[in-house]
Amino acid sequence: MTIKLSIAIMLIAAMLSASTHAANQDAAPPSGWAGQNGGTSGGASASTADIYTVSSASQLAAILAGAGDRPKVIRVAGTIDPTSADSGGPYRDADDQAKRLQIKLGSNTTLMGIGGDARMVNADIVINGKRNVIVRNLNIVAPCDIAPAWDPKDGSAGNWNSEYDGITIAGSSNVWIDHNAFTDAPVSDDKLARENGKIKQCHDGTLDIKNGSDYITVSNNRFELHQKNNLVGSADSRTSDDGHLTVTFNNNHFRNVSERAPRVRFGKVHLYNNYFEGSRSHAAYPHHYSIGVGYLAKIISQNNVFDIAGAKSCGDIVRNPGSPGKTGAITDSGSLLNGVALDLAGKCGFSGEVGWTVPYSVTLLSPVAVRQSVQDNAGPGK
Repeated sequence: MTIKLSIAIMLIAAMLSASTHAANQDAAPPSGWAGQNGGTSGGASASTADIYTVSSASQLAAILAGAGDRPKVIRVAGTIDPTSADSGGPYRDADDQAKRLQIKLGSNTTLMGIGGDARMVNADIVINGKRNVIVRNLNIVAPCDIAPAWDPKDGSAGNWNSEYDGITIAGSSNVWIDHNAFTDAPVSDDKLARENGKIKQCHDGTLDIKNGSDYITVSNNRFELHQKNNLVGSADSRTSDDGHLTVTFNNNHFRNVSERAPRVRFGKVHLYNNYFEGSRSHAAYPHHYSIGVGYLAKIISQNNVFDIAGAKSCGDIVRNPGSPGKTGAITDSGSLLNGVALDLAGKCGFSGEVGWTVPYSVTLLSPVAVRQSVQDNAGPGK
């Protein structure tokens, strides 16, 4: 009995080791921008000594500080929260939040959740000036800025603006963001106070990509309950972004997202097999638009499905959210709005001259298959 038990334990350990090894070796598939430029493998070449399991923000910070840019795999167990008692407690003020909330990843890093319930809370995962990074299988709660700023010149009646995203990618290349979930909940916008006649918005983006970042794939994620979701390109004035911001969004689920899914400036952005679900009259996150075609955007859209209650034409889905004189180009094929062809070329008036072609092969799902496939596969633990 003892020998049989020992053999069983050894077999289980071997299976777990093999499973862990396989997960650590995951690399971005070739069917997206992150598969180009030599590909994206994160910490796949990490030595045994550089494979870690963490369960607190303080542990994670210590590992990132010590490992630098050498290959590493960091597995997240449970909840990483910089405001937990063992990681410093609640943010004392805006300066303390700015210092402690940023989880700064190095190059050649894989950050991945164990199972389906690993969480990042009160944190902004920052990939700034790095290369070859993977973030997978995490439940990411959009951080809430404790000191939103009122801008009376924002819009016709002013607005509250905040800092910090769930993930910020800046000046980086070869990054794969896969099988994560992003949400404002439990601090959704309907639970926020109102001042100056507006919701005192404490959230910024879920995932923003800026400052000339290239070779980025965002795949199999679930984005829900958020207003300003994905920004690609930070400002019309940053003309150095032109020719960069090569980003793929594929097989993602955008559920009750008000806008910016994504909002693009300058970038060569490819959207395919994504499922958008929402309502123009949602109580907390009414749908405004999905794809923002901003200044010199160059967007290729294929086989995306939009189930948006109350949306009547492609103008409800695709628009230029910026200056009327500073728009971009988008081409679409195979996409549906509430079961009918999106008809972007005929009804929206955007130029279809994007000036580039997709440099990799993809498997385009039929619109009927997109909805079910994304619902079944997007998010952590899948």
